[in-house]
Amino acid sequence: MSSTAPAPARFLDCDAFVTAAAYGDGVAALALGDGTVRLIRDDAEETIVAAHDGTVLSLAVHGAGFVSGGDDGRLLHIAFDGAVTELFKARGKWIEHVAVSPVSGALVCSVGKEVLVWAKGSTEPRRFTHATTVMGLAFDPKGKRIAAAHYNGVTLWWLGAENATGTALDWKGSHTGVWWHPGGDFIVTSMQENAMHGWRLSDKQHMRMAGYPAKIKAMAFFNKGKWLATAGSESVICWPFDGKGPMGRNAREIGPQGSICTAVAAHPLRGLIASGHADGSLYLTRFDDDKAACIRTPGDAPVSALAWRADGGRLAFGCEDGAAGVLNFEPVNA
Repeated sequence: MSSTAPAPARFLDCDAFVTAAAYGDGVAALALGDGTVRLIRDDAEETIVAAHDGTVLSLAVHGAGFVSGGDDGRLLHIAFDGAVTELFKARGKWIEHVAVSPVSGALVCSVGKEVLVWAKGSTEPRRFTHATTVMGLAFDPKGKRIAAAHYNGVTLWWLGAENATGTALDWKGSHTGVWWHPGGDFIVTSMQENAMHGWRLSDKQHMRMAGYPAKIKAMAFFNKGKWLATAGSESVICWPFDGKGPMGRNAREIGPQGSICTAVAAHPLRGLIASGHADGSLYLTRFDDDKAACIRTPGDAPVSALAWRADGGRLAFGCEDGAAGVLNFEPVNA
């Protein structure tokens, strides 16, 4: 692997904290702390969308565009051409998390202790209430259930159940994010105390993964769910999730050693892991042989967001100081 950045690439100075990134059909989106969303088309055209009155807290691909949530309580759809449609307004509350199922087309967002769910084509949401504030959302692989992380565990909901009753997965502590294994049998959360917790759904077996020097702000399943790459350490920590899961097995450390990993994103088709670090550097590491390439040298602030295009041809990134860009991995003569 080469140690130089791919060319051509597009670099931006957004002048605000990049809170999230997503990649739709030929359009990268960067959510910013100043309330705007930057849209960067693959043909290099850029659109600045005045979306929220305050920080953009969440972002996801949704249909022919993106959905965003903000601390102004608005849930918006932002079309690829920049057109904005308000989907919902929560007065006096934040919309901190959003998630969209690419399979069922369902959309969910968190509003304080509630999760609001729109089935594909519906205009009115269903509401699921929790005892404490929802801190993360994830769909199961079929888009029929959601996992909501909160204090002392996770609650699972069937979206189509007429009288839905949540299934509790309990573990004491503050669960700050949640991920659902692509095979469906594992739920993993990040926690406030620099650790991860998980459950094997087939038998409710607990999984505890601790010892990280920093908070785990990102993770990504890859290699058809056989591995989970995580941020929060001096390198990318990868846990085995084939068979019965990681308990009693060793994790692998890949990529550079040194600056804390703050963001990870798995290539959608190949065994490559993009990692962003606290010193602003970006690396691409091949999992099989741990060959790493520096694709952005250190900058002035940590990398805060990463998103691959669905075919892995481009990678969008953003940093806490507003430095951002889209790296092109397509053949130059394509």
